[in-house]
Amino acid sequence: MKLHIVTIGKPKLAYAAVGWDEYLGRLQRLHSVHVTQLADKYADDAAKIREVTAGTCTVALEITGIMFDSHELADFLTKRELEAREVSFLIGGPDGLPQEIRQNADYRWSLSRLTLPHDLATVVTLEALFRASTINAGLPYHR
Repeated sequence: MKLHIVTIGKPKLAYAAVGWDEYLGRLQRLHSVHVTQLADKYADDAAKIREVTAGTCTVALEITGIMFDSHELADFLTKRELEAREVSFLIGGPDGLPQEIRQNADYRWSLSRLTLPHDLATVVTLEALFRASTINAGLPYHR
């Protein structure tokens, strides 16, 4: 399965950089993962975000989106894999994603009703995707 992780900015805090590297490496063992880290200046640039996600199934991380448990996220990934389209997970900057991107995304996913710091949201996203992927692969990590 092809996954595209799109973030505004890179993890800035040490814990987040370590977590990002750890879970990205793990996820890349199970999927083809492409990462686009847009500069902070593109945080409100819907056209730029559309440009880097063109032709993919877009999943905007949004506080009002659908909340999944790990097995539901695994099912979601399985269904997207059957569609044979690359899936782009869009993680906005400190102010979230532009409204146009949120409204026009194929799906909106909420990690929590809590507002999470950007750096933490990036790590949680990768870990959740890895955990769901291990469920689909029948690996023991998810337990």
